Amino acid sequence: MAVTIREVAKRLHLSITTVSRALDGYDDVAAKTRQRVIRTARAMGYVPSRAARQLRRQRADTIGYIIPGRAPYFTDPFSAEFIAGLGDAATSHNLDLLISTAPPDSEAEHHVYARWVQSRQVDGIVLSRLRLKDWRVKYLAQNDFPLVAHGHTQLRLDFPYIEMDSRTGFVQLVKHLAERSHRRIAYIGAPAKFTLQVERFAGYQQGLAAAGIACDETLIAESDLTRTGGYQTAQRLLALPERPTAIIGVNDLTAIGAMRAAREQGLVVGSDIAIAGYDGTEDSEHTDPPLTTLKQPIYDTAQRLVEMLLKRIAGEPLADSHIILQPELIIRESTNFDLSS
Repeated sequence: MAVTIREVAKRLHLSITTVSRALDGYDDVAAKTRQRVIRTARAMGYVPSRAARQLRRQRADTIGYIIPGRAPYFTDPFSAEFIAGLGDAATSHNLDLLISTAPPDSEAEHHVYARWVQSRQVDGIVLSRLRLKDWRVKYLAQNDFPLVAHGHTQLRLDFPYIEMDSRTGFVQLVKHLAERSHRRIAYIGAPAKFTLQVERFAGYQQGLAAAGIACDETLIAESDLTRTGGYQTAQRLLALPERPTAIIGVNDLTAIGAMRAAREQGLVVGSDIAIAGYDGTEDSEHTDPPLTTLKQPIYDTAQRLVEMLLKRIAGEPLADSHIILQPELIIRESTNFDLSS
């Protein structure tokens, strides 16, 4: 039979209320008593009733994340690593992670956010792939619903986020290619509504300017952040009368798709053409040749976002609510050659 809270209280000679509040982490229970309760409960094999705990605390003990993409959702290595970080951090705090999926700015996306907020299925939400005028941020703020984000917006709303300085990263990436004699450097970007597109494209432009390279509009293309999109867009770029000698993808998936297109054209990536990406996912290490990329700490960032969200849920102040991180340029065989040699 399952051990009850009454049995734990009896073993400790404490009231059921004291044991319950100790297990729920209330600060009106002395730290020594709380630790003694926790140790005894674990030793006895007591598992709290989740439903009763949620009812007492008026909390779902769940955080939410809605993947902002189109099917197939879990082929994106960024999402897989990000979700792993969220899930591990949630588990370490004895919380659940609720995941759903919806295409950005779709009716389905609006519906799932409204349902989660109105029913209080989750205590807070993590956002990613922020948009310049992100309706999700506005909706959650209007409903006073705890949120944290991977990225920022152009909205005049203050919310906690962790942001990568991808603009500076792309300047470094263009410099790396220019120093290896590349002058026709193409860029495959994302839809203009995404903040990441604005920042990474600005870095690409600044990098060209710093290297004294004119920005050629024919070498700039938009894709959808997927392998297939990168492949199809690179096919068009490589069909130009004067093809690019280097291609930068807005993310690793785009770049990996571009590598496939280059191979099909009979080009050797790493000697005939240079290709680079962004994210630093594990997949980038295992392409042929390995992909040069700007690495961001995806897993660690997700874990830090959960810690920030829990403070927001608890109404605790954040020491730093706007965190800016620098991506690391990882140079690999896909670009590490000099075009002039």
